[in-house]
Amino acid sequence: MLILTRKANQSFLINEDIEITVTEIGGDKVRIAIDAPKTVKILRKELVEATSANKEALENSNLELSQIKSILSKSYKVIK
Repeated sequence: MLILTRKANQSFLINEDIEITVTEIGGDKVRIAIDAPKTVKILRKELVEATSANKEALENSNLELSQIKSILSKSYKVIK
């Protein structure tokens, strides 16, 4: 793991086509900007982990797809 120290408005590059810029530092938050080609997938780690956990829970579930749709339709409008 590489650890860098940057101030607001300073950047670093990944390869030659991805630029990460610290845009704001305040309190316990840092705002960054990522300039990358549209072909580069950028995902928040917690969303990837949640998606993975949801898939695993679904695979381990004994519910049929129709049962899942029924449960979801009670709380959300299901798009068919």
